[in-house]
Amino acid sequence: MTMELEATTFGEVWQEVFTTQPAPPDWLVIVSGGVALAVVLTGAPWRIARNVVTIAHEGGHALVAVLCGRQLSGIRLHSDTSGVTVSRGRPDGIGMILTVAAGYITPSLVGLGGILLLLANRITALLWISILLLLTMLLLIRNVYGVISVVGTGALVFLVSWFLPSEVQAAFAYAFTWFLLFAGVRPVFELQSQRRRQPAGTGQSDADQLARLTGAPGTLWVGFFLVVNLAVLALGVWLLVLAEL
Repeated sequence: MTMELEATTFGEVWQEVFTTQPAPPDWLVIVSGGVALAVVLTGAPWRIARNVVTIAHEGGHALVAVLCGRQLSGIRLHSDTSGVTVSRGRPDGIGMILTVAAGYITPSLVGLGGILLLLANRITALLWISILLLLTMLLLIRNVYGVISVVGTGALVFLVSWFLPSEVQAAFAYAFTWFLLFAGVRPVFELQSQRRRQPAGTGQSDADQLARLTGAPGTLWVGFFLVVNLAVLALGVWLLVLAEL
């Protein structure tokens, strides 16, 4: 959506954002997936890109907390790619369980939502919906690093969606969506690795909190996160690649 700012009205922007774009060639879809997988599997790129996963993770906690009637206090994102979402309300019950359970599966589910927009050839819409979600989340951030992380991610998406040609937008949108699908799986293994290093019953991870809330073992919750994310990844691969062959 490359255009001159001064010559653009709101109506023109709205029409441009929600119009359809040509479907990219199959090779671009596959190559963008390979790039996204490489980012997830490598060291330094993963440590940087993992901030995006944390944003989605904490956003999932926040959204479900609000949907369950909890009072949202704020979100903090940290430079070690950890984060915390604070909400007030009943300390147990189904609302609290759903709020805690949402984090690890949200990146994969957001990726699946992105696939549906891509399959409808709404590439620019995907990018701008991402910007709107980031702006909404920015209102909830309560620390400096969190602001930098969210603003930096939003600025990157905006620059791609506004100034770069449609082919680059498509490559970025597909790589971004692939990344969320692949990146949903790796943190689950990192979670279980972290839990193994802690004395039994002392962990503060989402799985350990769910264990205390439900009585089900934390390992069972880790397995739940993994099954959901692998299922979404398999569905994503089928929709983006196999169904098109």
